[in-house]
Amino acid sequence: MNIRTIQVSSPTETKGYDTGELRQNYLLEDLFAPGEIRMTYSHIDRTIVGGVVPLESSVDLPAPKPVGNPNFLDRREMGVFCIAGAGSIEVDGEAVDMAATDCLYVPMGCKSVRFLSADAASPARFYLVSAPAHHRHAMRKITAEDAIRHDLGQQSDANVRVLRQYIHPDVVDTCQLVMGMTAISDGSIWNTMPCHTHDRRSEVYLYFNMEAATRVFHFMGEPTETRHLVVANEQAVLSPGWSIHSGAGTGIYSFIWSMAGDNQDFTDMDFVAMEDLR
Repeated sequence: MNIRTIQVSSPTETKGYDTGELRQNYLLEDLFAPGEIRMTYSHIDRTIVGGVVPLESSVDLPAPKPVGNPNFLDRREMGVFCIAGAGSIEVDGEAVDMAATDCLYVPMGCKSVRFLSADAASPARFYLVSAPAHHRHAMRKITAEDAIRHDLGQQSDANVRVLRQYIHPDVVDTCQLVMGMTAISDGSIWNTMPCHTHDRRSEVYLYFNMEAATRVFHFMGEPTETRHLVVANEQAVLSPGWSIHSGAGTGIYSFIWSMAGDNQDFTDMDFVAMEDLR
């Protein structure tokens, strides 16, 4: 098990960061490794982000020191997406089959979580996000068909995309976690533009389904102090509540977004006019 801890950076610090410092504080580059679980503990809303790639053997969810409890989910909830391959997740002995684009909500209080691949030659790739919780809700698997679908954008703005809300109050009960997946249509490049902030919630983007040479230019920072990160396949970006979060890709891509914070109102956004961006 490999875990990294990232402290909170303020807007004042961030606007003075060079490229390396921006990447160190906001970009998660090495989430997935064969046969391992890798996690990052962020002090932004105490969100944990991780990647799991089981091979012949299963991989158990550990309880690293930053969690501070005997079991990972003693005081946490978690959402897990299968982003490639097929496998299963065993939660307290109950096995849930997972195919690509399936999501599993795992509630607070579960003691044992184990990740398995159906075929080690083409292993499952699991992406997890966890946030603190105060109540145990029901575990639920959510497929793309179960999720709430929104067809967004128009080709003239190069932002045609399909957004699916998986872990959402109208789909499954959670304490604070909200998650979903957005797929950019071929020929479009932009996500979340015009952009917004929401100081009540932080957000994490995992970019995936990208060709090796494809990059997403992810824009972040205060609206009047924007910065960018160049993001490759299966890399994630941490976004504090004061920061915009928007990207443009050089090729087709998808991303999983997750939010944690004071509310679960997906429409609670502070939109930024294009003329105010700097």
